[in-house]
Amino acid sequence: MRSHRRTTALTGLLVAALALTGCAAPAIAPAAAEEPPAPPVAWAECGTGLDCATYPVPVDHADPDGPTVPLALVRHRATDPAARVGALLINPGGPGGPAADLVRQLDSAGEFAFVSPEIAARFDVIAMDPRGVGESQGVRCLTDEQREAQLAVDLDPDVPGGMALPELLAQNRALAEGCAAGVDPALLDHMATDDVARDMDLVRAGIGEERISYLGMSYGTLLGATYATMFPERVDRMVLDAAMDPELWRSAPLRATLQQGASGEQQLDRWFETCRAEGVGACPFGAGEPEAAIDALIDGLEERPLDVPASPTGPAGSLDGADALLAARTAVFDRRLWPVLTAGLVAAQSGDGSVLLTLSQALTREPDGTPSGLAEANYAVNCLDRDVPDDLAAHAANAEAIMAAAPRFGALSSNIMLGCVGWPADNPDRFTEPLTARGAGPILVVGGREDSQTPYAWAQALTAGLDEGHLLTREGVGHGSYRASGPCIDAAVDGYLLDEALPTPGATCPQEPPATTALPTGG
Repeated sequence: MRSHRRTTALTGLLVAALALTGCAAPAIAPAAAEEPPAPPVAWAECGTGLDCATYPVPVDHADPDGPTVPLALVRHRATDPAARVGALLINPGGPGGPAADLVRQLDSAGEFAFVSPEIAARFDVIAMDPRGVGESQGVRCLTDEQREAQLAVDLDPDVPGGMALPELLAQNRALAEGCAAGVDPALLDHMATDDVARDMDLVRAGIGEERISYLGMSYGTLLGATYATMFPERVDRMVLDAAMDPELWRSAPLRATLQQGASGEQQLDRWFETCRAEGVGACPFGAGEPEAAIDALIDGLEERPLDVPASPTGPAGSLDGADALLAARTAVFDRRLWPVLTAGLVAAQSGDGSVLLTLSQALTREPDGTPSGLAEANYAVNCLDRDVPDDLAAHAANAEAIMAAAPRFGALSSNIMLGCVGWPADNPDRFTEPLTARGAGPILVVGGREDSQTPYAWAQALTAGLDEGHLLTREGVGHGSYRASGPCIDAAVDGYLLDEALPTPGATCPQEPPATTALPTGG
């Protein structure tokens, strides 16, 4: 899973780049009977309507008096305090996606805000970078030079994982050794989702709230459902958007990657269909045959990559076929990136690879162009949460299945869980309780009919497992729905968070039609 923050924030960055070129009864875990000891959060003003704090929590919650890890908190105070509903904690996904920047951007106007103005008016919106993520003592396993070297590896779009197995295993081993050497072993052993859920409850107590509301997207839905299962009496209102299937995610991670690979390919097919439907006047790439055109472009770029000069989004580099595929894989996260993909493909045909290269590195670089550590935090959480097999043959069979299900994206979507084989941290007490959230009250789950990362069946599975799950379906494409799909979804989510008004059973919301050539308008 990847961070919604990166996808939404990158959209503006890529549009700017575009302008420059001329063309992101099951059992439940027992909750604490008494209020956990938690000192108050010491907020300090850090911007207009903003407060920031660093809040220490135990590295090991079984040892509350032991070493601590600092959590970065940012709060956007409700702009209509007289009508304040409560505190809303947000998480954009990942795992490994920081949240703090989302709250810092709440004052910015525009359709890409993570919450609506109505929610910002009546809730204190609070971001907590999870332990080991972002500003919360982010996991650091590789130097910038090592990260740049990994970004510069020449990937083969026809080989599982993009490189020969010995090379891939060596790269994974270097990452694991870097984490073992550079990260506090105690923290590396306690990066699991249930650890973060316990952190959330200490933060809730520290801000003086008996109950807290929550909005989680993608991996954030797993975190939210875990919190609601562990601390059901502490939940006020909860929305889980682009939902995970907890059982599949935790117990069958290879099968989950297969379903994700197939879903990503399905969204690329939708882009092809939209391009053809718009006609060559609106979507000139491929002259009505975009599938053949993208295949030819990828083959040509593999034979002769395009040199790309340095820019504010990254150093000088080159664009090859694998990069072009990674750009397309990123673009199918969000229909608002489709025009960027279209323009980038057309530009690449004319010898300009800058837009596609920026898009391909959306999840591996920070907005200032420095290499990101998202993958390091992602592995640190996933390898503790998920029951990844050590059997290399199982990974090979899974890679073969992904490549069959996703002919274009399959190779570069394969073998991604191999990094957990030999991971230098252990989780003997992996949290495996069914995520029922019994006692938490109604939880609104939002699932997209076609989602490139979290298939619709995952939202159905999460809803069915929750004691009081309510599913709202978004028709259309893209990863995540709230603030990205039009007024119907936004009104439904806001109505629940503000007034506890749940959509009618079986409710669906239309989505504004996707387009390959113009950014859609609206929330």
